[in-house]
Amino acid sequence: MAASSLSLSPNPTTFTTSPKPSFSPSYHTTRLIKFPNTSQTPTNLIVKPLTTHSPRASLSSIIPRATATPSSSTTSTAQTSFHGLCYVVGDNIDTDQIIPAEYLTLVPSNPAEYEKLGSYALIGLPSSYTTRFVEPNENKSKYSIVIGGYNFGCGSSREHAPVALGAAGVAAVVAESYARIFFRNSVATGEVYPLESEGRICEECKTGDTITIELAESRLINHTTGKEYKLKPIGDAGPVIEAGGIFAYARNTGMIPTK
Repeated sequence: MAASSLSLSPNPTTFTTSPKPSFSPSYHTTRLIKFPNTSQTPTNLIVKPLTTHSPRASLSSIIPRATATPSSSTTSTAQTSFHGLCYVVGDNIDTDQIIPAEYLTLVPSNPAEYEKLGSYALIGLPSSYTTRFVEPNENKSKYSIVIGGYNFGCGSSREHAPVALGAAGVAAVVAESYARIFFRNSVATGEVYPLESEGRICEECKTGDTITIELAESRLINHTTGKEYKLKPIGDAGPVIEAGGIFAYARNTGMIPTK
């Protein structure tokens, strides 16, 4: 509201007020913003939901990137499994032990350097590990499954850690728990499946045991000992790893344009 103006008369005790200014009706006219009529949806517009499948259903068609041998059923709903020898480590395996910093100059996007990166996987383990994960002059490990304890992948945030394991031929890591950044990097790169156990499987399995992992059933079978163990479901991370990483998943689901 506009304030009334005051003027002083020669007598300071007398004040006169000027009348309030008059406004034309157009001043108070409401200004409307007209939006286009969207009541008719174009026929060529197709809306796709971000996810249209459950993680458990999608795991039935996983094609692992690593070299673990998948076993499949003859039915159309075959469940993918990882089968191979396991390599057992303990608690607090950090990223310096998985891939020492001196090898971070290798560029994973270069195929030759990616293969070389695999040859150095777990080379930083202490001398108490008498069995080498990757034999000298080899790029691949004969162990396609790594079993660990508590806080696997702690330390730095280097994404080379899961990449090195994947390059060495690891299909999955099974640990009691993970450092959060290693788990996220595993999913983002799509190199390995970071599976969590419900107990300390690392104390009941030995390096060289023959292992099968049933992803859809969240189950680990040790064929050497005849024991089975329950795993925690991989959940929503499964389809991302299945696609080959976060960017491949985003392209497949239409979140970002395909090349």
